[in-house]
Amino acid sequence: MRFRIRKCPECGRYTLKETCPVCGAKTKVAHPPRFSPEDPYGEYRRRLKREQLGIVGRD
Repeated sequence: MRFRIRKCPECGRYTLKETCPVCGAKTKVAHPPRFSPEDPYGEYRRRLKREQLGIVGRD
């Protein structure tokens, strides 16, 4: 099953279209990615998030 609902990152509105009908920005899928305990890229994603937030943690 594919997700249909999308969200505009510019104005925050939800739509079913690829582009926002209000502001014309490209929409993104509104659902988070599926969780997997064997996530091969989880370590890299968490490290990037910590760097972006400026959090000092374990490496």
